[in-house]
Amino acid sequence: MKINFNKYEGTGNDFVMIDNRENLFPKNDVTLIEKLCDRRFGIGADGLILLEQDADADFRMVYYNSDGNESSMCGNGGRCLVAFAQSLQVIQNDTNFIATDGPHHATAFENGLVSLGMKAVSEVHIKEDYIFLNTGSPHHVTMVEDLVHFDVKTEGAKIRYSDLYGKPGSNVNFVKQLSENHFALRTYERGVEDETLSCGTGATAVAIAMHATGRTNAHHIYLEVQGGKLEVSFVKENNLYTNVFLKGPATFVFSGTIEI
Repeated sequence: MKINFNKYEGTGNDFVMIDNRENLFPKNDVTLIEKLCDRRFGIGADGLILLEQDADADFRMVYYNSDGNESSMCGNGGRCLVAFAQSLQVIQNDTNFIATDGPHHATAFENGLVSLGMKAVSEVHIKEDYIFLNTGSPHHVTMVEDLVHFDVKTEGAKIRYSDLYGKPGSNVNFVKQLSENHFALRTYERGVEDETLSCGTGATAVAIAMHATGRTNAHHIYLEVQGGKLEVSFVKENNLYTNVFLKGPATFVFSGTIEI
């Protein structure tokens, strides 16, 4: 069986995109999905995303980590899927779609940027040396001084597999403040089990965490990730963060056909 695919990346966070509106892809084949994401024996990606039909929305997003398992929301993946849907003429500029954490609204701009509406955040757990919150995926956020030389993979794995989060684990973000509304971050992603060049839900978590802890009063925050630049904006109403938007580039890389 031959599968047509497209490769997209959002600030270096890369994905295999497959149009599965006819439900032909063997979506429960963990080994196959892991192989397709393998950078030596497959196409190579941080994750694989299926675009499927949905009765109540423009399309449905089904996301798999590179370990082959279906996972929670992926912000950069969602932005890239919007660009993919636009290329398929499933949508024009604005869209409403369904992901594992519910409905999302997004806008694709002519300059290649995609703005994705994220879930509202009602709980931000502020501890002495870290912050934890869920932005569609769970995120641990901690400040570090020397972010450039920090061992993200080793230290991230320690926290991800610690008793703090149990078997499901958490994504782990290490952050350095650059200015009042400008932060740099590096992320260890569960399911990839390594540092990725960017994490959209992680960038969203960091922006909200920095506001919740008083490190910034800004409602529009700029984030430097290893693969580029992202923006996060939100509205704070009482203890609820609403109108949360993740904005950044979603770029087509290449397309092809692979036999499975």
